[in-house]
Amino acid sequence: MADTEYAIECRGIIKTFGSVVANDGVDLTVRYGEILALLGENGSGKTTLMNMLSGIYHPDAGTIRIAGKQVSISSPEDAMALGIGMIHQHFKLVDVFTASENIAVGTPGKRLPARVMREKVRQISQSIGLEIDPDRRAFEMSVSEKQTVEILKVLYRGQKILILDEPTAVLTPQETERLFDILRSMRAQGCAIIIITHKLNEVLAISDRVTILRKGKYIDTVNTAETDEKNLTERMVGRPVSLEIERPEPVDPKTILKIIDLTVRKPDGSLALNDANFEVRTGEILGVAGIAGSGQKELCECIAGLCPAETGAILYRKENLIGKTPREIIRLGVQLGFVPEDRLGMGLVASMGMVGNMMLKTYDAPKGPFVDPAPARRRAEELVQRLEIATPSVDTPVRLMSGGNVQKVLLGREIESDPQVLITAYPVRGLDIHSSYTVYDLLNEQKKKGVAVVFIGEDLDVLMALSDRILVMCHGQVTGVVDGRTATKDEIARLMVGAGEEAAQ
Repeated sequence: MADTEYAIECRGIIKTFGSVVANDGVDLTVRYGEILALLGENGSGKTTLMNMLSGIYHPDAGTIRIAGKQVSISSPEDAMALGIGMIHQHFKLVDVFTASENIAVGTPGKRLPARVMREKVRQISQSIGLEIDPDRRAFEMSVSEKQTVEILKVLYRGQKILILDEPTAVLTPQETERLFDILRSMRAQGCAIIIITHKLNEVLAISDRVTILRKGKYIDTVNTAETDEKNLTERMVGRPVSLEIERPEPVDPKTILKIIDLTVRKPDGSLALNDANFEVRTGEILGVAGIAGSGQKELCECIAGLCPAETGAILYRKENLIGKTPREIIRLGVQLGFVPEDRLGMGLVASMGMVGNMMLKTYDAPKGPFVDPAPARRRAEELVQRLEIATPSVDTPVRLMSGGNVQKVLLGREIESDPQVLITAYPVRGLDIHSSYTVYDLLNEQKKKGVAVVFIGEDLDVLMALSDRILVMCHGQVTGVVDGRTATKDEIARLMVGAGEEAAQ
C-alpha cells in the first residue's frame, strides 16, 4: 500500500510523561476522503496522540508522515503549515469579533479587505452547504454556529486534515446532524477527518473506520460497517460489558423540592430562568434536557444557594431556600449534594488532593478545634477502588488528574455525604463508556435509597433510558415535563427548541 494513500500515517508513536507511558507504540492511519473515529477509555492516550499531530507535544519515538512525507511537528504553526487543523471542545473565538474577523485572526499572510474577506467566507460556507452570516458576532451565535466558524477557519486556511475533539458535547440532536452533514460534505471534498467521541451511536453514524486505543496501546482498526456498539465497547474495555441502563421503578415518590415561579438573571441582566415551575421527588431521577445555556447552570446554582433569585421560591420540605447561603442551607439540615458543571472552579479545590477535598464537606462540623483527616482518607481510598479513579495517591492534587477522574472524585464525594437531594450537572461529560455506566449505577443506587436525583444531561438516549421524568428547558423556560419511559427523542428535541406544547407535570 503506497504511503501517499494516507493523509496521516503514524507508526510506533511513543510518548511518556515521567514514569507514565501515555502512548506505547501507537499506529494510526487516515486517508483523504475518510472520517476516522478514535475511541478509547479515559487515559487511553487519544488526546496525547492528537496533541502530537497538532504540534502541542512531540513524540519520544516513532514516525509521522503527512501525505507520504515524514515530518516533524514541533508547534501548532508547523501543524497549520502541513494542513492540519484541530477544533477543540472549547472554541477559541473572540466574542466581540464577527465570523469573518474570527476566521481572519491568526491566518498567515496579508490580511484582506473586509469586503473581500466576507465574500470569501460566503463562498467557502456555500461550498459545503452552509449559511453563515459573516457579520454576525461570536457572542450572538449559537453553539453550532460557533462550531461552524471554527470549521470555516480550517477550510479558509486550506487545511485538508481536520481533528475534532468531542464536537457534539453541547449540541442538540438537530445541531449534531447538521454538523455531521458538514463533515460528510468535507469528506466528499477530499478532507481527512478524525473525530474523538465517547458516543458510540455517533461513531456508527458518521465514521468510515474506527481506531481503538487501550491504556496507551493500539488495539485495532475496524471498518465501521462491520462492527456494532457492543463489539466496540468490548475492544475498548478488554472484556464484555453490558450496555443496558437500569431504571428501577420509583417506590412511593414524594415531593421533596418544589420550584415555584423561579426567575434568575445573569450578571449582564439578561434572563437565565423565567418563571420556572417543577417538582423533584424522592426515589426518582428527574432528567433535565436543553440546549447548552438554557438556564441549567443557574438552576443548579440557585438551588445550592450559589446564585440569587429575583423572584420565586425553592421549597425544601416547605422550607424556602431563597436568600440563604450554602452554609445556612446546611445548618437548616438540608442534605443537598451538588455536582456542578465547573468541576475545578466551583466543585473542587484544584491544588488539594482527594483527602483535602473530602474534608471540605465536613470541616464545619462542631467537633472541636482540630480536624482528624483519617476518616476522609479512608473514604478517599474506598472511592479510588470503587470508582477506579486513576491517581498516584489520595494526596495528589486533583488538577493533575484527567477530567474524567476529576468528575469521579466530585461525584463520589457528594454521594459519600448521604444527600437527600443529589443535583448532577453533566456528570458523565468526558467519561468513557465504562466509567459512564459506573456513574449511572451509582445514581440508581441513590435512587433506590430514596434520594431525589436531578440529572442534567446532554445525551437524549441516556436521559430517556435513565430518567423517570424529563424536564425540558429552552431559553430559561420550562417547555415541558415528559415521561422518560414513553417520550420520544423527536418530542424532546422539539421542546428543546420551544416548538412543542407544554406537557403536563
